Amino acid sequence: MIIIAEVYVMDTNKKRRVAMSELPVKDRVKTFDEVPLGYTEEQAILEAGRCIQCGNALCIKDCPVNVDIKTFLKQVAEGDFKGAFLTVKKDNPIPAIAGRVCPQEIQCEGACTLGKIGDASNIGQLESFVADWARKNNVREEFDIEEKSQKVAVIGSGPTGISCAVDLRKKGYQVVMYEALHKAGGVLQYGIPEFRLPRDIVDEELSYLSDIGVEIRLNRIIGQNVSFEELRDEYDAIFIGTGAGAPLFLGIDGEKLNGVYSANEFLIRVNLMKAYKFPEYDTPIRVNGKVGVIGAGNVAMDSARSALRLGAEVHVLYRRTNKEAPAREEEMRHAMEEGIDFVELVAPKRILGEDGWVKGIELIKMKLGEPDKSGRPRPVPVDGSEFTMDFDTVVVALGTRPNRLFLSRTPELETTEKGMIVVDDNMATNIDGVFAAGDAISGGSTVIQALGEGRKAAEAISVYLSDKGDGKAGSV
Repeated sequence: MIIIAEVYVMDTNKKRRVAMSELPVKDRVKTFDEVPLGYTEEQAILEAGRCIQCGNALCIKDCPVNVDIKTFLKQVAEGDFKGAFLTVKKDNPIPAIAGRVCPQEIQCEGACTLGKIGDASNIGQLESFVADWARKNNVREEFDIEEKSQKVAVIGSGPTGISCAVDLRKKGYQVVMYEALHKAGGVLQYGIPEFRLPRDIVDEELSYLSDIGVEIRLNRIIGQNVSFEELRDEYDAIFIGTGAGAPLFLGIDGEKLNGVYSANEFLIRVNLMKAYKFPEYDTPIRVNGKVGVIGAGNVAMDSARSALRLGAEVHVLYRRTNKEAPAREEEMRHAMEEGIDFVELVAPKRILGEDGWVKGIELIKMKLGEPDKSGRPRPVPVDGSEFTMDFDTVVVALGTRPNRLFLSRTPELETTEKGMIVVDDNMATNIDGVFAAGDAISGGSTVIQALGEGRKAAEAISVYLSDKGDGKAGSV
């Protein structure tokens, strides 16, 4: 491998990624169409051929679901797209989604040996490529299921619920998934705009669950339409993947003014309720004039870029600098290319209003101090530096916490002070036969991390059920 690496270093043509086309800026700011246009077959083969097939393959170790990336890239390089798809699909139930939205740059691609001498392998886009190729060519994963009578309820149809449900179904368990909304997918449906994740991709990936026998029951709010006790009576085990759909706020004056949105509400209106197609879809949203987005994570970028496409002048307000922003590099780049203004080192003190509506924000300038628990420099207020900016709409994108409605109806479930469900190393809660994973236990994670936790929970549930007898009867 050392010799191969030396030869590679000399081949300067392979230090750089194969360029992939994107929708031109002048066009994409007027539409919600997907921005990356994907690789052609020829481009995919060339890009995958850059992989030097490391003996250690750190990319696999740094993938939360441990996809055999080394084999997958070799298959793409050889033009075996079907084999590559099946290799990925074995460990990742939603590769077309994960390839588009996961932060590969800090996971598999971040560990890629090529990144030390040039550009890392473009693993994410190659994953999207093989998944898209499989969809176009009607290629499906094939396997035999040895049916079991035991039943498992999966609460929530987001990434962690999907991976848990798929793995349990492959093991033969009867799986019923409960979703509170009218469409399955959780954050994949309501949280990520179409220019990053087209809805037809989400719908196609989710159809796989029905194909393998997972029953999905929509419009079921556990704790309201269906009680948690009913589920415990009916099912042999329960998995909680309710995510973290409750928004965090600043706790400052003016947050209840009209025109102030949590990022959750703003993106649900835009994505799930199709506000960007108003009046075709009867979902009004206030985005005229100037929009201020507070925060600099991926959700903030999604909100800012959505508001821009709805015709607003958009300013992202962040208490640190762009260098410390938690958003993906690609999302930051796209936002800047599209003309979004980034106002660094500022923090809101209060939201200003007039006649019940937002008219601006009073901000204070910040400076960077010593690192805090996140490892980033702590933002420190600069005394006497207050100033105001005029805004017609404000979107607060500061993060989320778990669903309080569900937790309030299950008081026996142990949680932290911040409302996260407490689990042990096997994703088991304090209630016998009840497991949890994903944002419900962490408050916020990536799609691929949620998939990994869902798989771990499925394995633990299978072990738990292995000594049980026949399943329970009934229907909820």
